[in-house]
Amino acid sequence: MTGIDDLPVRDELRGKSPYGAPQLDVPVRLNTNENPYPLPEPLVERIAERVREAARDLNRYPDRDAVELRTQLAKYLTDTSGHQVGLANVWAANGSNEVIQQLLQTFGGPGRTAIGFEPSYSMHGLISRGTGTGWISGPRNDDFTIDVEAATKAIAEHRPDVVFITTPNNPTGNAVPRETVLALYEAAQAAKPSMVVVDEAYIEFSHGDSLLPLLEGRPNLVVSRTMSKAFGAAGLRLGYLAAHPAVVDAVQLVRLPYHLSAVTQATALAALEHTDTLLKYVEQLKSERDRLVAELRAAGYDVVESDANFVQFGRFEDSHTTWQQILDRGVLVRDNGIPGWLRVSAGTPEENDAFLDAVREIKKEQSA
Repeated sequence: MTGIDDLPVRDELRGKSPYGAPQLDVPVRLNTNENPYPLPEPLVERIAERVREAARDLNRYPDRDAVELRTQLAKYLTDTSGHQVGLANVWAANGSNEVIQQLLQTFGGPGRTAIGFEPSYSMHGLISRGTGTGWISGPRNDDFTIDVEAATKAIAEHRPDVVFITTPNNPTGNAVPRETVLALYEAAQAAKPSMVVVDEAYIEFSHGDSLLPLLEGRPNLVVSRTMSKAFGAAGLRLGYLAAHPAVVDAVQLVRLPYHLSAVTQATALAALEHTDTLLKYVEQLKSERDRLVAELRAAGYDVVESDANFVQFGRFEDSHTTWQQILDRGVLVRDNGIPGWLRVSAGTPEENDAFLDAVREIKKEQSA
């Protein structure tokens, strides 16, 4: 039977696995960092209205430049960060993964390299390889913070074309200090003019502020975002970036024609109309996230301080065995392959109670 290895696949893709998490039929699923709250009914109705309007013109191509959507995304960024963002600063695509892909197609590619500080969001490396961009795994400390001295040394040594900084970091949950981002940006520009991409997919859940104000005077800095998490719209697939207008112009060189469907644009615009309501759910999840941190520590687990909608906890002699023990109790969490650690997404209070009951029971059995 023909397999992948029998096909003329590019060398950098051989032996790699596609991104994905187990989707198992269990009572409580807390493994994919989804927002657990369904969209409120008034928003569902508004989406239906917007999509109905868009459907009347589906014989025509959608707005290629998504002007109305980008305008509203810019308004959202301005309102929530206090930093003025305009239409020319914003670009949108099918999820933040397509944003990352377009950035790497534009600024990476064959003969160029990208660096990220792992463990971090694995799609940065996967998309780099997929675009023919060489991938460099940069260092982190044992507590999953970025060692500024070691990181700047790695940037000076490898002189990457793209630098990824994920804050809050996935899968560990910790935020990267503003001073660290500034230091890495300066190091990247000193090595050679490089693009620095700050991935803020989880920023709405953070105890701190967005790094959007750092865009001022830094044309090689990009901040990427998503509507999947805070907006509870993982099924929408809408990501976006904020950057200097020249960056927005540059990524349009590689975008596919009419890449955002009329239905996607209509749905995203409806969601943006209900920002205030959706961000109230974010506040509930932040409270539940903080409760998970406190309860896990009280139960005797090590926990990484989290600014995201998930918590990394441990430490286990065999993390996969513990993952299975939690699953056997009807709760699915994420085994990211980081030795000794697991990750749990913040769910509803009832889902979190089920998870906490499971891990407390496991801890008691291990102590018996």
